[in-house]
Formats: sequence, structure tokens, C-alpha cells
Amino acid sequence: MTYTSDVAATKALTEKTQEIRAAVSQVIVGQHEVLQQLIVSILCNGHALLVGVPGLAKTLLVKTLSEVLDLSFKRIQFTPDLMPSDITGAEILNEQRQFQFLKGPLFANIILADEINRTPPKTQAALLEAMQERSITASGTRYPLPAPFFVLATQNPIEQEGTYPLPEAQLDRFMFLIQLDYPSFAEEVDIVRNTTGVHQPSLPKVLDAETILAFQELVRRVPVPDNVLEYAVGLVHKTRPGAQAAAATQQYIAYGAGPRASQYLILAAKCVALLKGKFSPDIEDVQQVALPVLRHRVLRNYKAEAEGISQETLIRQLL
Repeated sequence: MTYTSDVAATKALTEKTQEIRAAVSQVIVGQHEVLQQLIVSILCNGHALLVGVPGLAKTLLVKTLSEVLDLSFKRIQFTPDLMPSDITGAEILNEQRQFQFLKGPLFANIILADEINRTPPKTQAALLEAMQERSITASGTRYPLPAPFFVLATQNPIEQEGTYPLPEAQLDRFMFLIQLDYPSFAEEVDIVRNTTGVHQPSLPKVLDAETILAFQELVRRVPVPDNVLEYAVGLVHKTRPGAQAAAATQQYIAYGAGPRASQYLILAAKCVALLKGKFSPDIEDVQQVALPVLRHRVLRNYKAEAEGISQETLIRQLL
């Protein structure tokens, strides 16, 4: 879909986002901030890692969002015996005795990588290569993945026995780390009421692939004032231990965030500004996205772990 101007596109984006929230709320009760962060990551062409205990509707949320966005959706259950070819695809010998590439489940717009930390590093690496390159290579041939392409991975914070935690370099590929918490009492009452009856809501198709790609380009075109740019970069620099670092950083942080964090802070701030109907982000927009962008990029030292100081606490101090 084409718009006459960026102003018209911004107005359409805010309207469509409200429609998405209304549609998803027919199935998902609460989780408004989580949904907002998912929408931002999609509009910024980024990937997201959802962390929460079992039963918080992580899978249902992603599946519902893919239906509302009218995008193809594949769910991959990661297990210890999953091989790279199980997700990327493999060459087979067909009836004509010729090799033919059989596409794997990665060839979809939205991939739900369920419990990504349950599969060995070899398979994790195959997924993360696809996330970065948005293509896969098999027998020397490159196969582009459909556009838009998003990986929304889930991770269970409990039961860590027999898991393969993602290394920091691979965690850095995710734009956001989104944490899901338990619903409130009133929300849980609504969840039980809605899910134990016979009513099945009919979800509208709010966006399509072509419109999402147009909105992604719109986000890129948003101008950023120098003071906002410098604030975002300065915030990332504050997470890095060094002679000029803040006291909290020196005391509790082993490794800070890299340049990709600065890029994602600005991209996400641009998108948040557009969703508010503004045409340029300010410092408050950067602060709004700081936690999901930085929480998986700030590595605490032993002292912080021993004293029970979380990444969120340290980031809020730096803010």
C-alpha cells in the first residue's frame, strides 16, 4: 500500500496499530507492554526473545499476532536431537534421480522458536545465521527467506538442567529481550472465563507483508535530533566498565553493550515516536525502550549476582 506522504503513512500506522491491539486483545488478556514491544520489533525488522515461565501464552500471543498481520507462521519446537537441516531444509533425491531442495520450516514470515535453549549450539547457530543473513545456504546454493522475516524465540527461565544457554554473541542478534510476568488476579479471571467456553473470536487481517515492509521503510526515514542520538550512545557507553565509567558499572558490570545496542535504541525510539503520532523521537522514547534493548546485553559480575542485583536495576540506575 502506498501513501501520499509520510504524514499520511504515520497516521495510518497509528490507526493500524490500535486495530492490532484491539484484535489481539480478543484472544490475549493483558500483556499490553509485551504486545507493544513485539509490534515495535516487527516494525523495526528485528527479532525478539520472549522469556517467561510456562503457561503465560507466549506461543498463543505470537500465533495470534501472525494471524492479525496476515503472515505465514511456523512453530519449531526445539529439542536436544534437533539438527540444522530439520529447520533449514535439506537436499533429497527425487523420483527423477535429481537432487531437489526441500524447504524447512524456516521458510515463513514469522518463526516461533519454542524453547530455543533446549537445542544444541549447532542448531542454534543455523537459526541465528538465518536471522542475520535472512537467507540460508545448502550445498553452495543460497536460498532467500521470505520478506518480512522475524524470529520470535521463547526461553523458559526455570528448569535449566540439560539446556544450552545462548552465548552473548548470539543473544546480541535479538533486538529485544521481552519478559513476561504473571497476570493480575482480574486478568486471570478473564483468561479462565474466555478460555473455558465455546466462543472462538474471529480475527481480522489488519496488515499484510507489503504494508509491513512499507512501514519498516517509514521507520528508517524518521529524523533523529543530535541530542537524542548522543543520549542513546552515551547510555550504551555507560554500561561499559572503564576508567570513566559510573560507580554502578565499575562495581557490578563485567561487560557492557556493543554498538548494536545503540542502533536498536535509536530504531526502537523512532518506531515508538511514530506510534505516538510524533515525527521525531525524544529522550523519553529512548528511555522507554532501554530495558528490552539492554537487559540481555549487560553482563553482571559475580558481585552483582551474589548481592542479587538484576540487570534491570543496573539499567535503571544508569538511566
